[in-house]
Amino acid sequence: MEPVAVIGWGRSGRGAAGALASRGHRVVAFDQRPQEPASEQDLRDVEVRVVPGDEDLARAVLDLGPRLVVLSPGVAPHTPVWRAVESAGIPVWGEVELAWHLQEEGPHAGRPWLTVTGTNGKTTTVGMLGSILRAAGEDALEVGNIGTPITRAIDSTATVFAVELSSFQLATTSSVCPEASVCLNVDEDHLDWHGSVEAYAAAKARVYHNTRVACVYPAADPLVEHMVEEADVIEGARAVGTTLGVPEISQVGMVEGAIIDRAFLPTRHREALHLADLADLRHISGDQRSPAVVSDALAAAALARAHGVAPEHVARGLATFHAADHRRAIIGQVADLTWIDDSKATNAHAARASLSGIAAGTAIWIAGGDAKGQDFDQLVRDVVPLLRGVVLIGADRAPLRTVLAAEAPRVPVVEVEGHPDWMFSVVNEAVGLSRPGDTVVLAPACASWDQFDNYGQRGDAFVEAVHRLDAQWGRRS
Repeated sequence: MEPVAVIGWGRSGRGAAGALASRGHRVVAFDQRPQEPASEQDLRDVEVRVVPGDEDLARAVLDLGPRLVVLSPGVAPHTPVWRAVESAGIPVWGEVELAWHLQEEGPHAGRPWLTVTGTNGKTTTVGMLGSILRAAGEDALEVGNIGTPITRAIDSTATVFAVELSSFQLATTSSVCPEASVCLNVDEDHLDWHGSVEAYAAAKARVYHNTRVACVYPAADPLVEHMVEEADVIEGARAVGTTLGVPEISQVGMVEGAIIDRAFLPTRHREALHLADLADLRHISGDQRSPAVVSDALAAAALARAHGVAPEHVARGLATFHAADHRRAIIGQVADLTWIDDSKATNAHAARASLSGIAAGTAIWIAGGDAKGQDFDQLVRDVVPLLRGVVLIGADRAPLRTVLAAEAPRVPVVEVEGHPDWMFSVVNEAVGLSRPGDTVVLAPACASWDQFDNYGQRGDAFVEAVHRLDAQWGRRS
């Protein structure tokens, strides 16, 4: 039997390997770093080979002679292994593409996927969507980039998947046929992986490919609207806009603090449906009226309505939704300051959204990390009026330092080098830059991989440091 090669032995790779092995496929996994043995039962027959060098890895995969190569999201198109496999004419799938094929070949064929991508807001939107679907009585699972690999979920009894898709995952999809889909926004991100803004946007646009019922898009974003116009969809799929203003026909929007549907009712040319109120978002940390939060709720509501969810269940689902950790989460009042953990803000677009709404001149911004090749000029220009001071962290401080010096020369900037207790230094530097009543925001605009395994670990370190500061401040008083 010709083997299947799985490249990458992280969460995604293990999910793919387990799904294949449990169906009788011979699987050989490759990674460039030594890995702990897998404890999962379905991985007991998977051979794992460690090949450190880039060119050596490419040769090892070709020497195996696989009939299919499944790439983990961390493997970029410019890597030797991707180029070698493509040149050899071997099919290249990602874990998401594999999951779709395995689902459609099995007893759960036809289970609908509601897919979400975007530079910012994916996880919140998918969480809201899952909450709405469960309020409607569905056995719904949030899967994909949100945490659970889809290949780990395809054998579940779930009736519908709310799927978060990154640009990495979308770059290797072609057969996925979502019931409804949305791209929330597109800004420069992951340029080191995709190679260009155009390639990044093209990967995001794949979320609309093969959509059956509704392509949801922000009506004020011409780039995303163009993606919908150019998408190769299933005949009958409709374009449905979301707007922060009063909705037109075929839109979901806002009227006096209420979410209104003029898209998914037969009489939409003359009537509208009330779906929910902003007050239903009371469990969201921070400002429930912020444009980012409202936009995510509109997208989730539109996807749920495309699936056939009744209006009352939209309201109930939003009312019971709780945001995940590290997403605009208010830690508390410490040292006469408000502290906000938005470690999930791993790009310029997300950082801009995180800082929006803070009173002018009262924000202490903690930023930096792995810049991923981003341009920060416009971000800094947008947030300068809000800033009192900036604390720079991480490996890629230079790009932000340079832009801040040019665009915000009067805003004091402190840099914190890495040392065993550096995050505690960060929060103390933030206090030193502040005045009572200010807001300190960890919105790094960068990935966490330079210093942490993930953004959650970075956020945990920040929260722990703020709690230590609180204890120290209490002793002072």
